[in-house]
Amino acid sequence: MFFASDNTSPVPPQVLEALTRANEGYVSSYGTDPIMDGVRTRIREIFEAPDAAVYLVATGTAANALSLAICCPPWASVFCHRNAHVEEDECGAPEFYTGGAKLVLIDGEHGRISPDGLRQAIGFAGRAGVHNVQRGMLSVTNSTECGTVYSPAQIADLTSIAKGAGLPCHMDGARFTNALVAAGCTPAEMTWKAGIDVLSFGGTKNGLIGVEAVVIFNPEKAWEFELRRKRGGHLVSKHRYLSAQMQAYLQDDLWLQLARQSNAAAARLSNAMLTIKGATLLHPTEANAVFASWPRGGHRRAHAGGAEYFFWPSNQSLDGPEDAPVSARLVCSWSTTDQDIDTFIGLIRP
Repeated sequence: MFFASDNTSPVPPQVLEALTRANEGYVSSYGTDPIMDGVRTRIREIFEAPDAAVYLVATGTAANALSLAICCPPWASVFCHRNAHVEEDECGAPEFYTGGAKLVLIDGEHGRISPDGLRQAIGFAGRAGVHNVQRGMLSVTNSTECGTVYSPAQIADLTSIAKGAGLPCHMDGARFTNALVAAGCTPAEMTWKAGIDVLSFGGTKNGLIGVEAVVIFNPEKAWEFELRRKRGGHLVSKHRYLSAQMQAYLQDDLWLQLARQSNAAAARLSNAMLTIKGATLLHPTEANAVFASWPRGGHRRAHAGGAEYFFWPSNQSLDGPEDAPVSARLVCSWSTTDQDIDTFIGLIRP
């Protein structure tokens, strides 16, 4: 019953087998390995983007921060949701790698940026010329930090506003595949066809050991990315081990299969949660995360039974009245089982 994060899951055997194969012999380094050639070709095929530049890094923070850095100068702003991952969970890395760009936080229900809020934020930026932070770029998280999903149409609504002001658009896709299978669209429809210029294409949260792809649909930014990646300490020398993970991930649509499994587990958990007396959902369950509230007594039984998850927000505790509601985030992974869910629900049921 491990619902703390999809980062805590084991690795699919196909990935470990690919790493074993990649471990044979001597292979050129720094991304010039032949496996990476195949990965680059495959990602271009998947995204219907033959000219896209494709790079691998080991962490989602690196993928996001470097992507923002090639799109936004130090004196400009990154427009994002108030609860975006780049705001809440990256310790200032976006500001550091951009050289000081300011994150401008926008409200919106269930983790999705409000189009009207984006218009107002863009209109307010740079209002006094040189005295203000200038308009920089848009960053959209999909799936969101609230477990919801932007449809291609919703993304296009936001990017059209940004592009109307001449701004490039980035997608934080740490859980991109979960969003993709939930929306039932193609990778191209969710990205460049909807106005996205740079994508952080996550793998780690969907079963990999540690690799993320940065897909740059405007290849004019490719050389700058290469320089920033090296200067920032994120060009991995034994790159073939990143390449091998991504190769296995994309082979035979494993990436889609893993996301379908974790999304299905979250749907099962969410539906079961609503059968608990006093339980409510804080946000719609659209990908692989469930945000719910239920009486504290159920939390006590779950913790005593060995369940692992985070209170959401974190400033709650097991101390207090038995029937008081306490909220939590429960994240399902590709390896979450029906038994995990049924046992957990059995513990929290009064």
